[in-house]
Amino acid sequence: MDNKYFKEILETKDLSIGYKEKRGDDLCLLSGLNLTIRRGELVCLLGPNGSGKSTLMRTIAGLQSPLKGRTLVEGIPIKERNFSEIARLLSIVLTERLQVGNLSVYHIVSLGRHPYTSWMGRLSDKDESMIRWALEQVGLWQYANKFINQLSDGERQRVMIAKALAQDTPLIMLDEPTAHLDLPNRVEIMHLLRSLAKETDKAILLSTHELDLALQAADIIWLMSKNNDLKIGAPEDLVLSGSIENTFKNKSFNFDRKSGNFIMNYQKKQKIQLIGNDVMGFWTRRALSREGYQVTSEETDNCSIYLIEDRMEWQIHKDGKVTSCASIQELLLRLNKYL
Repeated sequence: MDNKYFKEILETKDLSIGYKEKRGDDLCLLSGLNLTIRRGELVCLLGPNGSGKSTLMRTIAGLQSPLKGRTLVEGIPIKERNFSEIARLLSIVLTERLQVGNLSVYHIVSLGRHPYTSWMGRLSDKDESMIRWALEQVGLWQYANKFINQLSDGERQRVMIAKALAQDTPLIMLDEPTAHLDLPNRVEIMHLLRSLAKETDKAILLSTHELDLALQAADIIWLMSKNNDLKIGAPEDLVLSGSIENTFKNKSFNFDRKSGNFIMNYQKKQKIQLIGNDVMGFWTRRALSREGYQVTSEETDNCSIYLIEDRMEWQIHKDGKVTSCASIQELLLRLNKYL
């Protein structure tokens, strides 16, 4: 059967991952893994440090031998293939910063065509076409002749994604692709990867610590814990089941299922009634919680805060008096004085 008819690009069969210890024993991290990634899916691998994310990624990629079981890409067992054959099945983008300042963007992306070129490395018309297509997909064709050290960190990461695209594999794997990037670039890279999965019909698997972005971008999340456990599901299912909350449980913060964010635990002060919702209410509630106040919509013995949204005003109602504030900063200063 032609490989293009495989809906499941990646499959693992009864896979066990871990290490061989010096005395010959197996240190098994996870066992019995029957995982799949389908065409057009973006799958995010999440978990705390030490849960085995890197081991799973390396085992799937064939960089580390499984303790048991096998990995197949488009029905082809990775374990039984040589380096050149594997390079046509999957491409990998690693975390390390690129330190090759004297190479052009085009040259770096052209390395993705190595599995298809002769021993002389000469590029064919098809190779040239794939390189241009890959650079266009990540929005960097106009930078093709620039040196890599002239680019920002976000642009460099897009170059490496273009190299993986030029390699033209059904599966693309990325290890922490948003590491070293600022927030706008992290969001942009995750948005790009989701778009590429849908538009190219490839399967994309990435490990990440960006829980908030993974919840927004991923089709499926593989959630690892330190208890030798792996949960799989849509991001929303893992949130609603409490799996995300339990995996990242910590005394210093809680995962809020309503917002999908981590909320720091602060020492609780008095209760304060907040009257008002919408955007202004959300950010006011957040600021009050950060200061340790217990925010409620019910009447309290302390004071009430009314939000006048049409003119961005905060009113403190206490002991029959009304104090107006023009900012959240002023509101917090007044409350610390009154309470």
